[in-house]
Amino acid sequence: MEKWIDVARKYVGLKEYPGAANNPTIIGWAKGLGAKLLGIAYGADSVPWCGLFVAHCVNEAGLTPAPIAVRASAWATWGQACKPVVGAVVVFQRQGGGHVGFLVGQNATAYRVLGGNQGDSVSETWIEKNRAVAVRWPASVPVSTVALPWINAKGAVSKNEA
Repeated sequence: MEKWIDVARKYVGLKEYPGAANNPTIIGWAKGLGAKLLGIAYGADSVPWCGLFVAHCVNEAGLTPAPIAVRASAWATWGQACKPVVGAVVVFQRQGGGHVGFLVGQNATAYRVLGGNQGDSVSETWIEKNRAVAVRWPASVPVSTVALPWINAKGAVSKNEA
């Protein structure tokens, strides 16, 4: 398994705090990465944090995140294009914005995505394949040959990850 996926899995279940409170772990990721890399001074977990989550995981794995990493769309040109494989970064478009996470599985119509800010938490969710605009892999790492597993289980498909 890729190091960034190992990092991501450690956080499954982590949730943003409701209201004005902020989860110190999420804020800690932002402080650790800094405003220059993130592209903004990030100060509240109510601000979309899917890009922040991916940046933290990639950074912890010893790789350089996308410039303006807090923006999901910034990941669409990061690294190198690849086929859908386990651990690839996948970028989606949705009404009002985008979303980014890691590929971990698929069925006929959706990808299984491990990501942050999915239902205000780090989780796995289904997202329609036709919303994907980019599948990327770190430029400095040979592309995985681990095929994206087929998952027969069905579940609710996310329409809005914010």
